[in-house]
Amino acid sequence: MNSKDKNNQTNEENYDYYVEIEEHLSEPLKVKLDKIKKMQSQGIRLYADNFYKTAQIFEVKEKYKNLQPGDKTEDFYKLAGRVMLFRVHGKATFCDLKDSDDKIQLYLNIKTLGEEKYNNFLELDIGDWIGVEGNIFVTHKGELSLNVLDYILLSKSIRIMPEKWHGLKDVELRYRQRYLDFIVNPEVKKVFLIRFKIIEAIRQFLNKRGFLEVETPMLQPIPGGAAARPFITHHNALDIDLYLRIAPELYLKRLIVGGFEKVFELNRNFRNEGISYKHNPEFTMVEFYQAFVDYKDFMNLTEELIKFVALEALGKLEFTYKGNLISLEKEWEKITMLDSIKKYGNIYVDFDMEIDQIRKIAKDLQIEFDSSFSKGKLINEIFEKIVEPKLIQPTFIKDYPIEISPLAKKHPLNPNLTERFELFIGGEEVANAFSELIDPKDQMIRFKKQVESKDEEERLTGKIDLDFIKALEYGMPPTAGEGIGIDRLVMILTNSKSVRDVILFPLMKPDTEKE
Repeated sequence: MNSKDKNNQTNEENYDYYVEIEEHLSEPLKVKLDKIKKMQSQGIRLYADNFYKTAQIFEVKEKYKNLQPGDKTEDFYKLAGRVMLFRVHGKATFCDLKDSDDKIQLYLNIKTLGEEKYNNFLELDIGDWIGVEGNIFVTHKGELSLNVLDYILLSKSIRIMPEKWHGLKDVELRYRQRYLDFIVNPEVKKVFLIRFKIIEAIRQFLNKRGFLEVETPMLQPIPGGAAARPFITHHNALDIDLYLRIAPELYLKRLIVGGFEKVFELNRNFRNEGISYKHNPEFTMVEFYQAFVDYKDFMNLTEELIKFVALEALGKLEFTYKGNLISLEKEWEKITMLDSIKKYGNIYVDFDMEIDQIRKIAKDLQIEFDSSFSKGKLINEIFEKIVEPKLIQPTFIKDYPIEISPLAKKHPLNPNLTERFELFIGGEEVANAFSELIDPKDQMIRFKKQVESKDEEERLTGKIDLDFIKALEYGMPPTAGEGIGIDRLVMILTNSKSVRDVILFPLMKPDTEKE
């Protein structure tokens, strides 16, 4: 076989590779593939082994920010990144090089590089990774630039990059191809940098206060710690069904029983439920527990935590969410659920009323419910409908009905209520906490009520965890516990529209069409 035949075979194989990915190649992609084959035939390597940079672009820009137009230096740097924009002027070319943090203008001319290497550079495409060597100068227009003395192609971008000025607008495509989202929408990356700071700040806050970070099972024989539909899997060796955890709560409480006074876990939970702007089936939470305190103490701790996180991640205590200016500096309201319904909905409701009276109120508010709903559950539905959206500034809603709080301690002044609070910011629930139920007999009664419930989610997560009951029987000190949804907190602090905007790879419906 002669060399021409070998090249033809290689070309056909290349085409076969792409046809496997998608049936119909676009014309721009065909043109690009032909150009790549030409580069290969010229012996140009498409994928390098390594390249050792001497600096990040932001470091160079910071060091030389005071240079004036026309200034030149002999300082030599090796930088690497993606080619993002070309401006060809005959025998000289300007282009932008973008690394993980910033971008810088490159200047290349045919005299310095030589005709062959200069022309090869013009064959590169937006999105290609290159390494460059050169010295720093400032153009007469004031643009800090690198005068390129040499370059190397590090990795060829085969796909066509989205057009720069319009970016990547298709929301579904942005979530599905997050790597592309980061390339063409720099503001998206900033959101995740804030997310990383938020998580780091939470750990820092809890560690400084003596909380120990622990890890508890993701696979659990009995789902517990919340009312939600779990994901079910099967362990072949043991031949048993297991559940992806919906919450780590019952295991963290076991640690309190075992003598750990302050513990927290920052990790994933899984709930086999619908997807919305504030729900993703796989999500991140921090749960923390402290012995010898109650839910009132945790209100103060939560306020300190959220303020600390905002200052660390945003550098301020005021921010905007959904068009509302939210201030963490002002006094945080603390109000019972029943009082909040009266204050924000101008509706009076309590447990002394007949259930038919409460049903009528719910019906008048066009709330859907069935005959199995108890007074407490109906009251909570009324609260969610008329109060939640109005809780823009930080607000603690406390003293929740016992029917919807199976793991919380009864309120000493009203057996229908529990020592539980939820924190709302921007109309969204951010945190859920309570004084823990430590009486094993009472906990057993609550578990049995869940098992007998007509609500499917309550039945699924109301399976009686006898080992947890046994742990309580060994004695659990008075304890407060809390969970904070990280995704939702990040969504609020970054003024994002959905938790999917702050999750690196949100769950997506499978794409049946080849892209």
